[in-house]
Amino acid sequence: MAGAVRLEPVDEENLESLLSVAAAEAEPIDVMPPVEAPAGWSHARREAFRAFHRASFAGLDGPTRTLMFAVYVGDEVVGMVRMTRCDPPGVVETGMWLGRSARGQGLGAMVLRELLNAAAAAGMHSVVADTTPDNVGAISVLRRCGAKLLEDGGKVHAEISLDATPPAALP
Repeated sequence: MAGAVRLEPVDEENLESLLSVAAAEAEPIDVMPPVEAPAGWSHARREAFRAFHRASFAGLDGPTRTLMFAVYVGDEVVGMVRMTRCDPPGVVETGMWLGRSARGQGLGAMVLRELLNAAAAAGMHSVVADTTPDNVGAISVLRRCGAKLLEDGGKVHAEISLDATPPAALP
């Protein structure tokens, strides 16, 4: 599956493909906020997934201040990455998930690099992310993309300056 990645804004055209990947290859808690619904990918949880993503269709200037992208490898949707406006201006927070079959292949760093390009094109100067010390995959991706990491109180905060020269791509 390793190959070039492409980001496309989540919309009605790719929302069902994104939901299919999430339901087949991820846990609900890993891809959306918690909701009161039966366990697993119940009908109610699938509807909540759709509503959660539709709420961000207006992008960075919309009510959620969030732009979500479906992650493609070739013609296949394999996950999602998002950016959300923060205060102060010029800063976005990011998060991503990839289906199980897309993990461990170096795609995370490619996805984050594409997101960094999109953030710069949107006029941002910094991208931040938060994770936990045990999320070694996320920490590795953030490091590979030049993030400054600060561990504090069981959380890892990352900041990537878009004004700095990006690190060379690693194999």
